Amino acid sequence: GMCLVIQIVSGVLLAMHYTPNVDLAFFSIEHIMRDVNNGWLIRYSHANGASFFFIVVYAHMARNLYFGSYLSPRILLWYSGLIIFVLMMATAFMGYVLPWGQMSF
Repeated sequence: GMCLVIQIVSGVLLAMHYTPNVDLAFFSIEHIMRDVNNGWLIRYSHANGASFFFIVVYAHMARNLYFGSYLSPRILLWYSGLIIFVLMMATAFMGYVLPWGQMSF
C-alpha cells in the first residue's frame, strides 16, 4: 500500500510542475530538478518507487503462483488481477515516455 501512496503523491507533485509540450518538456524536467524545492528528491523517489512497486507486484504474483491461487474457485479473480497488471504495465510505459525523450538531448 505504501508504494502506491508514494507513487500517487510524488506523481501529483511532479504533474504540478511538468509542462506537456514537445518544446518545453525537457526544460520542465530541468526546472523540477533545479528550481523546485526538493524536486530532485520527488523525481527520484517517483522513479525508484515505480521500480520497487513492480518488485512488490512480482513478489505478489509469485506468491499466488506458489499457492495455486489461479486454480478453479478463484480463476476470475486471477484474470482480473492479470488485467490490472497489464493496465499497470501500460501506465508505467506511458509514464516512462512522458518526458518526450529527454534522454535524447
